[in-house]
Amino acid sequence: MSDNINIIEIIKNIPNNLELTGSMLIVALVGILIVLIELGILAVLIQGISKIVRALEGAVSKKSAAPAAEAPAPAAAPVAAPAAPSAGVQLVGVDEPTAAVIMAIVSNESGIPLNRLSFKSIKITEDK
Repeated sequence: MSDNINIIEIIKNIPNNLELTGSMLIVALVGILIVLIELGILAVLIQGISKIVRALEGAVSKKSAAPAAEAPAPAAAPVAAPAAPSAGVQLVGVDEPTAAVIMAIVSNESGIPLNRLSFKSIKITEDK
């Protein structure tokens, strides 16, 4: 019989549970609406601040562009870099990958960048 009483109590409490669920649903919906309204206000504020900043940047750039237009600075002449011979390295008894490794080691050990070095020839000698 105690099982029947528990089931009956549960059935009696169903309307109370529905009322709580309904009130919880209303609170959740109101919370969601508040968050959406706040996000909308934030979006409008961001757009307003963006327009103000753009207007200020435009005013500053117009003021700074006027003196620059009156007296332009002379352009510096470009300095031509010395042309490095692309196929000027003579390889004697050395394949290209080995020559590349040797050039990289020389550059690393000397501390001089590879584009500043000029190799005339690379030759492997026999140690006696």
